[in-house]
Amino acid sequence: MICKAGLLALALSAGSASAAQIYWTDWTGVDLDSGNGFRGVGTITTSNATVTVTYTNPQGIAFYQPSGGAYYYSNGSDGPAGTSPYTSSAVDNRPGTTDIIALRYAGLQTLSFSQAIANPVFAYVSLNGNGYGFDQDFDILSFGGASDGNACGYWGCGTSFKQVATVNGKTEYQLLGTGEPHGTLQFKGTFDTVNWRSLSSENWNGFTVGVQETAVEYCTANPTAPGCTPNGVPEPASLALLGLGLAGLAVGRRRKG
Repeated sequence: MICKAGLLALALSAGSASAAQIYWTDWTGVDLDSGNGFRGVGTITTSNATVTVTYTNPQGIAFYQPSGGAYYYSNGSDGPAGTSPYTSSAVDNRPGTTDIIALRYAGLQTLSFSQAIANPVFAYVSLNGNGYGFDQDFDILSFGGASDGNACGYWGCGTSFKQVATVNGKTEYQLLGTGEPHGTLQFKGTFDTVNWRSLSSENWNGFTVGVQETAVEYCTANPTAPGCTPNGVPEPASLALLGLGLAGLAVGRRRKG
């Protein structure tokens, strides 16, 4: 069974019109997997907490860039404060460093957090010829292209849309697109683990992840929100589901070397 999300359907809750600051992961160190796979660790530092982020991929990756290198969150002409495929009415700031994990192989992978976090934002780079299938529902917030008013991404323009499918008896929330999509999606709610699979092998596409706040911070301010108990303590492994689909016009692409 497959159900495809339609054109832009803004579904953010009332009162959340202003963009939020996102605290992006500071990826550090080297590959901690002694075999063919990959395991990387980073840190998210919010205004009141520090969260350790661990990414594992048994298949291995294309490359790991915890410092230096190219800045893939700009097309080189949008400027630090210009329109970007990584900013939107929900996200105020693009990733502030060059940190990125570049993927290459089809297969399962996991992001885990040392404590539950709230409303994490997933920034993706150059998702051409590939897609991701997540175990958590998400909203697409932005992508590079004329259809959502943002500048193109580093490798060009494309579109992004969500498709919900049943795979091996389980619901999978797929991020798909055309052209060279660069953008952000947001998982809604509080949880400490996200699993997904790259739907095909492609060299390369990349990502990083950030949060608005930890689950404790979020639930203290929003004690009646989905995923929060009446006393403000987050429920284990809970997620508030919210649907959003985007589709638009492909604009162009540059070939990766």
